[in-house]
Amino acid sequence: MDLRIHEFDLPLAHTFTISRESITLQKTLIVELEEGGYRGFGEATTNNYYGFTFDNMAAAIEQVRADLEARTLDDPSDLWQQLHPKLKDNPFAQCALDQAAYDLWGKKLGQPVYRLWGLQASNLPLTDYTIGIDEIDVMVAKMQEFPDWPIYKIKLGTSHDLDIVRALREHTDSIFRVDANCGWSADETIRNSHELKALNVEFIEQPLPADQGKAMEQVYRESALPVIADESCIVESDVDRCVNRFHGINIKLVKCGGLTPARRMIERARELGLQVMVGCMTESTVGISAIAQLLPLLDYVDMDGALLLAKDIATGVTINQGVCQYSSENGCGVHLTS
Repeated sequence: MDLRIHEFDLPLAHTFTISRESITLQKTLIVELEEGGYRGFGEATTNNYYGFTFDNMAAAIEQVRADLEARTLDDPSDLWQQLHPKLKDNPFAQCALDQAAYDLWGKKLGQPVYRLWGLQASNLPLTDYTIGIDEIDVMVAKMQEFPDWPIYKIKLGTSHDLDIVRALREHTDSIFRVDANCGWSADETIRNSHELKALNVEFIEQPLPADQGKAMEQVYRESALPVIADESCIVESDVDRCVNRFHGINIKLVKCGGLTPARRMIERARELGLQVMVGCMTESTVGISAIAQLLPLLDYVDMDGALLLAKDIATGVTINQGVCQYSSENGCGVHLTS
């Protein structure tokens, strides 16, 4: 395989704010693997919170260049295992490589990845559309840019969170999900959950900081709404720790290291009776198209990252009113346009 690394700046349509930061531009790394005239693409965005930069991701990938160039691609999961000892400290870099390997694998074999896994594109969950924190009137305006979307995910973690949800509810009957990104206490979560349930909120995502496991046990028992882990469920070993603390998990491909470990996390969550969601970062259609391959395995999905961009860099899956339409191309269906 030939390896190429691309760097892009993804401009956002609006400033995107969560409880801990605001961004207007998202830097991303794209891996390209080429073999036999086929090209596969994978993505990992930079992330200040987790400490992954373009430079440290690119450096990690360079460490395995010789491994990649010395072999042809057969099974992406075998490649993941081979590279993991060198990439275990940089799951974002391994994610980009893993996504690219699956895209290349499917293109070589002439099938979409989900079909090669034996899955069918039926009864797929709808994706939400995310409304970042802002002034309430701005949040309403952002929601109205995507009118009648079936599910909205509302970022919270302010001093007036219930006011935000009440105001948005005045403008739509769609389902709401809320994500506090570690911004609440246990008592606040439990108290908020009762009014949020009355406002047709489906679940609460990661209300407490990840190190407050005992407090989450109280939330799990007393919340009027299901709670879904995000920052508390990063890698495979975290799944078991979510039992009796969360009703489900939100898997992020960059955080766990790609599609290969994500599938194992899904399987383990099912064994433990946990619901399963896969979420995205603010990323291009490259990463979103990789997430789409997992859709038949999921209860919920948050794959709107490319919809938040002012300009995309790739083609692949498309999303209309929450419905994912697969690309006519094989693999993950990705082609760079920039």
